[in-house]
Amino acid sequence: MAIASQLKSALVEVGTAVRRPEQLAKRWQEQTDDAPPAAVFGVLLLNAVVGVAAYGLTMQMHRGPEGMVSGAFYTPLAAGLAWCIAFPALYIIRRILGSKINFTSTALAASITVSFGASALLASVPINWFFTLALPWSSVRWLVNVVVFSGVGFCMADVFLRVMRELEPRKSHFFAYLWLALLGVIGAELFYLFGIFNF
Repeated sequence: MAIASQLKSALVEVGTAVRRPEQLAKRWQEQTDDAPPAAVFGVLLLNAVVGVAAYGLTMQMHRGPEGMVSGAFYTPLAAGLAWCIAFPALYIIRRILGSKINFTSTALAASITVSFGASALLASVPINWFFTLALPWSSVRWLVNVVVFSGVGFCMADVFLRVMRELEPRKSHFFAYLWLALLGVIGAELFYLFGIFNF
């Protein structure tokens, strides 16, 4: 029963991650009475995988069922690898620069950010679907997806920076900007490697 209760509480926190991400991260960092359960990490990451997979599926609609399955697999794989490769740099270099944010709070900030981005991509599925069916040209598909990913990327950067400022308001966040740029470069390389933008 305790596990079911934790999962239910963690599912509610997905909504908080979208509406008030800073509050969620702060409650975890301070371990207040209403702090989210540890299961929130798994639920946020599962939400991220499902959202990115759903969007990846629509990116490859023009290639038929096989292409859609491929898109649903490789899009979250590329995004997940980008975060896994870049995350250690975020934690290690911030600690070297004197950050007091512990590992789990840093990991939650990253998890909140990816979950927010996945929710934004999921909300963009109808847009991608409409343009894929209404204007079935590769240049239109490329442009629509570049616009969607750019918009989602900017929103994720904003969420991440807001959360980090809430967790450590007196610290300079210059490195966070550099890290976001690093993440963007790694993500773009992996998307290119997996052929996600080959329309």
